[in-house]
Amino acid sequence: MHPGPMNRGIEIADEVADGPRSVIFRQVSCGLAVRMAVLYLCVRASEQ
Repeated sequence: MHPGPMNRGIEIADEVADGPRSVIFRQVSCGLAVRMAVLYLCVRASEQ
């Protein structure tokens, strides 16, 4: 998953980033929730 922000023109071309099959923006928005959940599970496991 891409953590964002993306470096247009360096990491990825504008045409690809803005293309109809691009999922970068979805990955960035969902990535925060996934990282929070993983961090929560790690902290919870260390408390037990």
